Amino acid sequence: MQANVLTPADSSSTTPLSASPVPSGGASLVGVAARIAVRPTATRVLSIFGTRPEVIKFYPVLKEMDRRSESLLSITCVTGQHRQMIDPLLSLFDIATDIDLNLMTQGQTLSNLSARLFTALAPVFEAVRPHLVLVQGDTTTAMIAAMCAFYYRVPVGHIEAGLRTNDRYNPFPEEVNRRIVSVVGNLHFAPTNYAAEALRAERIDMQTVFVTGNPVIDAILLIREKAPSAAARQLLDRVEAVDAATNATLPAGQKARHILLTAHRRENHGEGIAAICRAVKRIIAQHKDVNVWYPVHLNPAVCVPVRQELGKVERVHLLDPLEYDVFVHFLDRMYMVMTDSGGIQEEVTALAKPTIVLRETTERPEGVDAGVTKLVGIHEDTIVKEANVLLTDEQTFAKMSCKCFPFGDGTAAKQIVDIMLMSVSEVKLSIGA
Repeated sequence: MQANVLTPADSSSTTPLSASPVPSGGASLVGVAARIAVRPTATRVLSIFGTRPEVIKFYPVLKEMDRRSESLLSITCVTGQHRQMIDPLLSLFDIATDIDLNLMTQGQTLSNLSARLFTALAPVFEAVRPHLVLVQGDTTTAMIAAMCAFYYRVPVGHIEAGLRTNDRYNPFPEEVNRRIVSVVGNLHFAPTNYAAEALRAERIDMQTVFVTGNPVIDAILLIREKAPSAAARQLLDRVEAVDAATNATLPAGQKARHILLTAHRRENHGEGIAAICRAVKRIIAQHKDVNVWYPVHLNPAVCVPVRQELGKVERVHLLDPLEYDVFVHFLDRMYMVMTDSGGIQEEVTALAKPTIVLRETTERPEGVDAGVTKLVGIHEDTIVKEANVLLTDEQTFAKMSCKCFPFGDGTAAKQIVDIMLMSVSEVKLSIGA
């Protein structure tokens, strides 16, 4: 690696964002200042995240940084972009939150959230003066944090870099968000060779691109090693009870099967969600042995129509969002999956769950190439047809039930921290440090 990978412009020419107070209810920076005062020469890595997927994928990296605490000072900043959905994960993973901006508001828009992120992050950068900012994925939090780092001329490390659909509106706004992060990024942690090649096509310096795998695989393997929690056991017991009740209605030799459904993406709001719900009702009607389990996203654009359409449908079980450890053990119990999620497309490969992807495009073609996932779109008839194939064709089901690891072998976090430490030690720069 060349020594200038992390070299920003001369900090003397930095034009900082105008500092402003952290919003009411946000975190005090006093504790962070005290930690820095104790170790003023330590390499400061500021990790900024705010949504459920970010917390899950940051978890193994934060854990690895804690293990290397003699080499760096890890500082976490939670934006609270998805307040209700991240708090249980922070507790589950025992993630120490140094700064909590608590920015989520009811009915927040992308523009409003972006403006508040810019304003709230300014004093964080002023106080922490990081040597490296770490972001994950393609959220509004990740994009604005990367832009703030650029304004302060602080190097950016991007976990899960290089995912692309080449359709700026699908997924929206994620496709543009992640492209912006790539433009301002300095260390690009690509999960796969596909992602690395996408960055090459955009003329990103390949000496700054590292194929590490995706830390979501680290996370799912860490959770799967543990015995199910009481909450996970309770849900699994409920599945067993439904099993018994369904089996009692079936001919001898036939057994209940369970489908995990998740659908929440912004581009599927409206008719997309409606089509998925109609398809579910048809699948349930055609297969008396099938139960569908749907952890419903809290966004009113999702939960209101879903509960209206599916709330009273027999053998459709609507759940509140699941804590991640519960979700992993629950996913492991399912027969197959229907999802529009990006992260689940990665997780199912490690657990060998045949999956139909309810999207028109995917930035994760590796799962399709591996034969575990199939891109089917959001048209009602197509969803029903493809689900019926997996429910009736044993050979196709068996082919798609192969365990594989196209998204990494569970060592992504170690690789990411190794690269960070090597890069920052070569050129240790930040705003004025």
